[in-house]
Amino acid sequence: MTSAEPSAADTGPYSPQGCTNAKLRQLTRRVGQHFDAEVAQSGLKTTQYSLLTTIESHAAIRSVDLAALLHMTASTLSRNLHVLVDAGWVELGDGPDARSRLVRITEAGKAQRRAARVHWRRAQQSLVALLGAERVAALHALIDEALPLLAPAPDENLHEH
Repeated sequence: MTSAEPSAADTGPYSPQGCTNAKLRQLTRRVGQHFDAEVAQSGLKTTQYSLLTTIESHAAIRSVDLAALLHMTASTLSRNLHVLVDAGWVELGDGPDARSRLVRITEAGKAQRRAARVHWRRAQQSLVALLGAERVAALHALIDEALPLLAPAPDENLHEH
């Protein structure tokens, strides 16, 4: 054992087996596939549905604020918004200064999001049926507890890798 490896004493009474990152990616892929298959029936990708939902919850939001809210880089957000703008579901307008843009959902975008919500609800309900309500609630609680512990330091900027 090298000095960089934790000892049994460092891990306490529980000793996780396997790579946590790999296990989380496996779960994320399975859950994503589950939601993607259902939401795709509305003509949207799950990521597009989430983005429309977030935009709709704001009357208008600066793209820089939307990127921060979604923990997304500006370039990633721009690529995702481009598809929604081209479809007529989102519009970009002038912001409070020359450097900023405001993002708004259009009436067509609201209608598309409403249609997709039926499928998202179906996916959510079937996932709860598959895993059980207690397990899903425990998973949500664990995620909610872990996220702040893994948050980047306040001075770290979002960078694409």
